[in-house]
Amino acid sequence: MTEKEVILTLDGLKKLEDELEQLKSVKRREVAERIKIAISYGDISENSEYEDAKNEQAFIEGRIITLEKMLRNAKIINNDEVDVNVVSVGSTVNVKDLEFGDEMEYKIVGSAESNPLENKISNESPLGKALLGKSKGAMIEVSAPAGIIKYEVLDIKK
Repeated sequence: MTEKEVILTLDGLKKLEDELEQLKSVKRREVAERIKIAISYGDISENSEYEDAKNEQAFIEGRIITLEKMLRNAKIINNDEVDVNVVSVGSTVNVKDLEFGDEMEYKIVGSAESNPLENKISNESPLGKALLGKSKGAMIEVSAPAGIIKYEVLDIKK
């Protein structure tokens, strides 16, 4: 079975590489030291500090494996290659909610780096899917829990 391609912008790639480096070089050592200290307290069968440290170690190792897999399967989207005539991964898109008149700006990214709090939406999200391939002036409809939301594409930037 082939592994899923992970679409990343250059910024997203750097963030994942930095996180991986931090986990491998700093967090692993910190948790190993915590385990060593907890073991020095004696009986580990009822040692909550040991259990906490082992759980954190398992989480860190799992995250390292996940990040390495993501980076191995990464497809990098270079901002210089983003077409400003058509929405694609890497585009920054200004849209207008046609019902309420609200204008919003979203950056279309791969699912690995989506963050709605930073207005980074996944190309796999309902809005992201609807925007892909559209040009300035296009009208789209997105199905949401509240019903169908209609948007107009106002601008596309790198």
